[in-house]
Amino acid sequence: MAIGFAPETASVNSSRRAARHRNLEPAEWTAAGIPLLINPREVVTDLHTRHLPAPGTAVVAVYSPDERLTASASFAQRPHVTDGWERRNAILVHLRRITADDLRRRRPVRTAVLLVCRDGGAGWTEVDGAWMWGLRDACSLYGLRPGSYITMTDDGWRVQGEERAGRTPNAASWSATSRGAASLRPSGTPPLRRAAAR
Repeated sequence: MAIGFAPETASVNSSRRAARHRNLEPAEWTAAGIPLLINPREVVTDLHTRHLPAPGTAVVAVYSPDERLTASASFAQRPHVTDGWERRNAILVHLRRITADDLRRRRPVRTAVLLVCRDGGAGWTEVDGAWMWGLRDACSLYGLRPGSYITMTDDGWRVQGEERAGRTPNAASWSATSRGAASLRPSGTPPLRRAAAR
């Protein structure tokens, strides 16, 4: 009797190829014509104040045409996921909880922005590419415009694809800002908060 590993099936190979396509490179993101934030520092500071994201947390926010925040939610994220399909589904779940879709409009008016607080360097990673693909696809399915994708690390925040960045707030800021709340969280547990702005 021979013992060994069975060869991978065609369906496994094709699903891996599909997963690689559900991932955007920075150049593809830039070429997609994502609308620029007028004042990214204000957006990042406001979302940080509302949600106090720690590493392992994502924040999705919806803005009106005049860049007024209309709804936002923070949620825990699975690390190391490089398939945008899973990222898209996570974004859609939280969009549905905080705001109605705009699918009846002829063209998108509101914009969704995604801030991801994570460990590691500020540069683009494959995980970021999956979030970008997920944000773009979720917006298409929900009748929104895909907006900026922002990462927050220990080095500060960065609008990926635009190279606009700042040193504060950063991935460690939540612990200094929320002394009381931080002490109640188990070590390494991201804050799970949802907020809807009016």
